[in-house]
Amino acid sequence: MKANISRKYLLNEAQQYAVILIGLVCYAVGWTAFMLPYGVTLGGVTGIAALLDFATDGGIPIQLTYFVLNSILLIFALKILGWRFCTKTIFGVVMLTLLLQVGKSVMGGLANPYLLGEGENFMSCVLGACLCGLGLGICFVNGGSTGGTDIIAAIINKYRDISFGTLIMLSDILIISCNYLVFHDIRRVLFGYVALFIMSVMLDYYINTTRQSVQLFIISHNKHQELAEFITHQGHRGVTVLNAIGWYSKDEHDVLFVLARKREMPFLLSGIKQIDPEAFVSMAYVKGVYGNGFDKIKGRAKG
Repeated sequence: MKANISRKYLLNEAQQYAVILIGLVCYAVGWTAFMLPYGVTLGGVTGIAALLDFATDGGIPIQLTYFVLNSILLIFALKILGWRFCTKTIFGVVMLTLLLQVGKSVMGGLANPYLLGEGENFMSCVLGACLCGLGLGICFVNGGSTGGTDIIAAIINKYRDISFGTLIMLSDILIISCNYLVFHDIRRVLFGYVALFIMSVMLDYYINTTRQSVQLFIISHNKHQELAEFITHQGHRGVTVLNAIGWYSKDEHDVLFVLARKREMPFLLSGIKQIDPEAFVSMAYVKGVYGNGFDKIKGRAKG
């Protein structure tokens, strides 16, 4: 039994690391293919590293500054966030350092590094921000991080119910503003603000969509026990049985009340259809669910 649990845990961890790697690839492509060639920066440690790269004309590579600054932040984060978060963050920092190196090498080897054509700074910042936001969202949902201001955001988010996107936006505005000190071009700063906004919206949208919960009311005349067993043992979700009376027919029914994640719905609905095709199912999206198996209530009681 323990061996099966351990194997399942290791498989789940391996899947999470694989998905985090996909997110890091998206983030690295956004930076190296769309942001750096056009001189547009975002915030965070990557933004600071990019500014140093621009200011020294590549003398201080972005991947070197990124790795050094994140190593310092991780030392302070270990005690607050714990080894589980920091282990995946260390993985993220190391892999993103390598991916940035590979991305810069690939783009540097191209005859024309401007994939969208010269002068397409705005469109490049839109595409780059979408990829960066998507990459960050994938990392966060799977317990990972790219380091930098992500670490600071994760620390604050642990104690306060404030969105990742808002935290990162506030901490990155100053970094983007420093782009003017390097290029003396207000347009690049404005492009950076636009890219930051798009990345934050994309990040919050992905996280909220992934974590969105669904509320189900299921009415079955004679198979409610089978449905409850299926949802509990195969769907791994709790079921509450409510006693109800149909006012028109005056028949008594057992109504199953279930809370689940949106991503779990295809499996649950498929199982319900197989067990009882005549079941009556009411589904509604809920803004938040707190408790075992869902999100934790954050914040501290006053007084």
